[in-house]
Order: sequence, then C-alpha cells, then structure tokens
Amino acid sequence: MDSHAGPLNVRPSRIEQLEADFASLAPQLPDSAERKALSVLHGMVQELWRIQVSGNARQVRSGPTIDDIVDLHEHAPPMEGDAVNTPLAVGEPAPDFALPDANGRTIRLSDYRGRRVVLAFYPLDWSPGCSRQLDLYQHELDEFRKRGAEVMGISVDSLYSHGAWAAVRGLTFPLLADFNPKGDVARRYKVWREADGFSERALYIVDENGIIRYAQVSPKLQHVPDIYELFSALDQLATPKAA
Repeated sequence: MDSHAGPLNVRPSRIEQLEADFASLAPQLPDSAERKALSVLHGMVQELWRIQVSGNARQVRSGPTIDDIVDLHEHAPPMEGDAVNTPLAVGEPAPDFALPDANGRTIRLSDYRGRRVVLAFYPLDWSPGCSRQLDLYQHELDEFRKRGAEVMGISVDSLYSHGAWAAVRGLTFPLLADFNPKGDVARRYKVWREADGFSERALYIVDENGIIRYAQVSPKLQHVPDIYELFSALDQLATPKAA
C-alpha cells in the first residue's frame, strides 16, 4: 500500500486477509464482553466495506458508514492526564519482546538487530491523540526509512482491534498487541499506567545493537510528540552502513 494513501484506499485483499485472520484467531480469545464487542466491530467493518465497493454506500440512510468509523476519534471522549512514569534511560539495552501484529505474526525486537527501530507506545486504538499520531507516522514513513528506521506501534489493544483500526486508517507499519499478559511490555519499558490500564504516550529509538538511544514520555497523554524532535534524534545517530 502507498504510504500516502488515504484511509479509504484499502485493497480488497487486505480486507479479505483480515477476515481470514479474524476467523482463525478469534476462537483463541476467552469468551468475554471484549470478544463480543470486537466481533460486532469486525462485522460492521466487513458489512460497510461490502456496501462501499458495491457502490451503494451513498444510498444508506441510517447507521454508520465507513467514513463514520474513520472519524470516530473526532467524536471520542477526550483522553487527558499528566504523565506518571519516567522512561528507561538512554544507553540501556532495550528489553526484548515477542508480540503479535494485526495478522497474528510474532514480532520480536531482537529480529531487528542491524536496523533502527522507533517504538511508539500509545494508550489505545480509536482514541483522539493516537489516531492523529499514527496517521502522522504513516504519512512520514518515507522520512523514517530515509533515516534507516522502522516504526512499530504498541498498545494493549487486541490484534483484532489493531487489524480493524489499521484497515480503516490505512496504517501499514506493525501494530503490536501488548494484550496478554496485559501491558507486560509497557511495564518492562517503564511506561505502564496502572490506574488507567494502558500505557503512557512514549517513544523509544533502539539502535542497530539493541541499545536505547532516545526515550521520551509525553508530559500529557493528549500531547502528540514533536515529529521533528524525533527526526532530529534519528539524524544524530551515525549513518547506517550500506547493505
């Protein structure tokens, strides 16, 4: 997918793959209200996609549309609060982890040795600040890659929520589910908000050797970090060796 594509430019193959992934992985979730809610959301996204591609979206007179789902963050309750954590120190080894992405594939930080990684911890899918922040990173993926960096988003949402959110917003970089044990990776990176049940909005740059070279926690949950500060931190690292 073109990194500059809008949220509605989702290829049918992507939707079909997500539908297959959901069908195979959903039984692994325990029977709970969250599982039922995700199933409903999955059904809504699939049905609205079918309506759109058949050319009938404009004929719908009631109920949500794909555009409504894309814009949910604009009407969501605000997410506000002061930071309550201090991140791991620059110069420390970044804790390794193994988390599933939206397709159920296990992503290990150690598999990225030899490459720079930007770890973007964010509170929750569908929330106002997170939508703006990750849309920005998607739009600027080429700038990250020019600096030899791969971007990963991490939150406590399940892989099913990540899949639906990535599909409607056109996000192509990995979204990792710190879902079970809930917040385990956020705790190891010292960005877990126990009272809220989700992480701080935090950024880490991990270098080619697995060492933390930049660490920042937003002073306010609603504050989207300055992307130019992030680019500057990447620029200050040594130029990666040519392959």
